[in-house]
Amino acid sequence: MKWLDAVRKFVAAEDGPTAVEYAVMLALIVIVCLAAISSLGTATRDTFQNVTNAISSTGN
Repeated sequence: MKWLDAVRKFVAAEDGPTAVEYAVMLALIVIVCLAAISSLGTATRDTFQNVTNAISSTGN
C-alpha cells in the first residue's frame, strides 16, 4: 500500500512531469549523438578507403 501511495504522490507532484520532460530531452539528445557518431564513422571509413585505393593504384 505504501508503494501505491508513493506512486500517487509522484504523479500528483509537479516534479513528475518535469522529470519526464528531462528524460525525453535526454533520450533525444542521445539519439542525435548516436546518429552523428554513426555518420561521422561512415564518412571516416570512406575517406580511409579512398586513400587506401589511391595508394594501391599508385604503387602498381
